[in-house]
Amino acid sequence: MEKIWLKQYPAGVPANIDVDQYPSLVALLEDSLKKYASLPAYKFMGKAISFAQLDQASRALAAYLQSLGLAKGDRVAIMLPNIPQYPVAVAAVLRAGYVVVNVNPLYTPRELEHQLKDSGAKAILIVENFAHVLQQVMSAVPTKKVILTALGDMLGFPKSLIVNYVVRKVKKMVPAYELPGAVRFNDALSQGAGKTFTPASVGPDDIAVLQYTGGTTGVSKGAVLLHRNLVANILQSEAWYQPALKKIPKGEQIVTVCALPLYHIFGFNTNMMLSMRMGGCNILIANPRDLPAMFKDLAREKFHSFPAVNTLFMAMANHPEFGTVDWSSLVISVGGGMAVQSATAKLWLEKTGCPIVEGYGLSETSPSATCNPVDSTAFSGNIGLPMPNTELTLLDDDGREVGPGQAGEIAIRGPQVMAGYWQRPDETAKVMTADGFFRTGDVGMVDERGYFRIVDRKKDMILVSGFNVYPNEIEDLIHALPGVQECAAFGMPDAKAGEAVKLVVVKKDPGLSEADIRSFCEAHLTGYKRPKCIEFRSELPKSTIGKILRRELREARV
Repeated sequence: MEKIWLKQYPAGVPANIDVDQYPSLVALLEDSLKKYASLPAYKFMGKAISFAQLDQASRALAAYLQSLGLAKGDRVAIMLPNIPQYPVAVAAVLRAGYVVVNVNPLYTPRELEHQLKDSGAKAILIVENFAHVLQQVMSAVPTKKVILTALGDMLGFPKSLIVNYVVRKVKKMVPAYELPGAVRFNDALSQGAGKTFTPASVGPDDIAVLQYTGGTTGVSKGAVLLHRNLVANILQSEAWYQPALKKIPKGEQIVTVCALPLYHIFGFNTNMMLSMRMGGCNILIANPRDLPAMFKDLAREKFHSFPAVNTLFMAMANHPEFGTVDWSSLVISVGGGMAVQSATAKLWLEKTGCPIVEGYGLSETSPSATCNPVDSTAFSGNIGLPMPNTELTLLDDDGREVGPGQAGEIAIRGPQVMAGYWQRPDETAKVMTADGFFRTGDVGMVDERGYFRIVDRKKDMILVSGFNVYPNEIEDLIHALPGVQECAAFGMPDAKAGEAVKLVVVKKDPGLSEADIRSFCEAHLTGYKRPKCIEFRSELPKSTIGKILRRELREARV
């Protein structure tokens, strides 16, 4: 496909950048830890952790990990929420020459067992709140070295004692567990400080991260992200951000709200690693569902960047405490992880003056593949332009490129595309083309300017009497109806049409009726797209980053 999108690039954003500036993620980390030593890298519950402290703590933890007898390339699982111990653990694992295995702290024992077995993780760093889950699978997994931390461990005396006491004894957030031989995080740091750290020899083609994905479509698979994949995407994102970064006063440190979970690839690279490269500070939000606590944290901070998902943008903008935060310094609001609804974008722009810039990517692309220009003044409803050094094309079911104005499967080629799925050459072969494109499973279109938009996931498409119906279109429309908080559309079996549209709605206005929705749909949707069945619910099932899980609704046959 001709790179027509390059003509739309903002001034100052190059079509290609040197993605080989660093031989590894470790080299990037080492460079920033020294360059920005005196600056705060993270703020958590009012406590600042500097780049120098991150350097010292991660070096000590890396030395401790090396003392356990792990070999270069061994996998180390990290099962932590957004607390300072997370970036310390990531930096330590990478500096020691090992591979990060990101683990969702909310995993069930079955999910955790699968991931630890599949990755072959030799060690795990885990927060004590979920130690009881690990206990249930210890006998079945290869993971025998356990480092245990408590939420307040890096807050310093006496705050760490107070926070840990409240979490354990007052809020009772730590179920009983037994993990004989587990070492405490702070003890590991103390021991490691007295040991010799041997810097690992790591190159661009070494594995940096196993990022598990596909759990919503079947067995979870580990996307193999090499050091060069992640470095490339960090540098691509930095180049793309430049027009907005110029709005920050010279000499002022960029501050980013980190409400995305860092164990998710969106938070991992867009928050942690991009800020590391730019010498920025992340405000760590451990639980973004606790909006009053989040607003309290943000009310005392000045920040410039806020990556998030649609559901969080919407929940925040509708919250009565939204006005307690000063949004005047915000220059970048990046939406990803799921489609941003136009109603959400409109409200966010009204309330902050900063438009949501929607991007697109996957675990397999480290993650960013496309983004709207960050100097946009309005929400576009599309996923933007391919990033520097990145190509997109649209393919039919036989792998042939489709023409302009036609829908096809989005395929991506670039330095950020994974090496494959961990120990799954069969699954890798299904998604990689002979000429190096990754087939995403998303259906998209491109306009004459080179802007791409998602039509829908192939698997989410509803086939009504031979007509394709895309849930995103229906959901975006219903979100514009006053009184709707959230909604999800999906296909249900239908004797006449094969499939019919079902709509599940969460009300914002209790007075909203089924008749209101039906009359609205009749006015805006052609017959076969209109929901045959409408159900009201108090909430919708969501993933840990707030993505609505249509699959769960569909499989429940509600």
